[in-house]
Amino acid sequence: MNLHEYQGKELLKRYGVAVQEGILAESLEEAIVAYQRLSGQTGSPVAVVKAQIHAGGRGKGGGVKLVKNEAELREKAGNILGMMLKTPQTPGGLEGPGKLVRKVLIAEDCYVPKFEDCKEYYISVLMDRERKQNVIIYSTEGGMNIEEVAEKTPHLVHKEYIDPAAGMLAFQARKIAFNLGLSGTAFKEMSKFVQSLYKAFVGADASLIEINPCLETGEGHILAVDAKVTLDDNGLYRHPDLESWRDLNEEDPTEVEAREHDLNFVKLDGNVGCMVNGAGLAMATMDIIKLSGGDPANFLDVGGTADADRVEQAFRIILKDPNVKAILINIFGGIVRCDRVANGVVQAYKNIGDIKVPIIVRLQGTNAELAKDIIDQSGLKVRSAILLKEAAELVQEALQ
Repeated sequence: MNLHEYQGKELLKRYGVAVQEGILAESLEEAIVAYQRLSGQTGSPVAVVKAQIHAGGRGKGGGVKLVKNEAELREKAGNILGMMLKTPQTPGGLEGPGKLVRKVLIAEDCYVPKFEDCKEYYISVLMDRERKQNVIIYSTEGGMNIEEVAEKTPHLVHKEYIDPAAGMLAFQARKIAFNLGLSGTAFKEMSKFVQSLYKAFVGADASLIEINPCLETGEGHILAVDAKVTLDDNGLYRHPDLESWRDLNEEDPTEVEAREHDLNFVKLDGNVGCMVNGAGLAMATMDIIKLSGGDPANFLDVGGTADADRVEQAFRIILKDPNVKAILINIFGGIVRCDRVANGVVQAYKNIGDIKVPIIVRLQGTNAELAKDIIDQSGLKVRSAILLKEAAELVQEALQ
């Protein structure tokens, strides 16, 4: 689950991470009030208007603006609220439709005493699955072009691996501060900053925390100017307060609908819809689609109770994607009998009505032969298979 910047900063503050302060606004009137309140707190008329969407690169897309007085605030906040913000990370990239900005963060100008005296760093915490350890990735070259830094000057990107059993040790935090070239107050604050950041990563069951930029002010203070936080959905049961932060407006509507029906669904960019029971089989099915010359349009796991209702809902979700040219149903009948799934497919097909795309059903396991007979004798435009190779050949044929 992705968090907005303002939510990510609120989470980090709980763990003692110093952040750029700000006030959320969902209308121009609220933005004006927030600006007046923030100006009173900081004693400065300078503030930053920051669009709140689940995507990076907001500054390049015009979603982050500096304002120096209330007139500028009215103009720039008014322009950002309601705009369709396009960044390299919004759907379709810069050529796509963008994302609607429904809220902005009115944030303090923390580049003090002046911009030239400040330094920007990059710091992120995530898991390295290959090494089975957490890792802190950091660089002296923070800011909007960190992707170019990683591509063109990889030697400027450092990694510090953390044993999850031992946790982050003090010397590792000091090592990071040293490699960033810090000294004095900034060295001490960065050591504390990265330790608190790692505590937030573990404590909130996050899968990613990215701070870009992490700012060293001219006075040597370290704070998070931005915060990209992704939480592990599997750990949300431990954090009901954080789960309530989910913004459904920022998520794919089909994924939201699938979650309501307890279906594990992830939308992809391909042309073959997948309906499978079990995550491992789903991954294998996606591989076989690729080998057959197609591209999976989704990951969809109906689970172990693939009855008619679940199959019907899965059908409806897949068919909402106009790019789908065929649907492959691949079910292993272990917990659930194949004939039950076959009856569910037939019933769902009849309930939905005329389905334009070819459907291939591969059922293997308990009562697989009976299930194939049910599909073949249904009179519907559904092709059946028992072997995975047969299913792959039928997918290839359907795409021609």
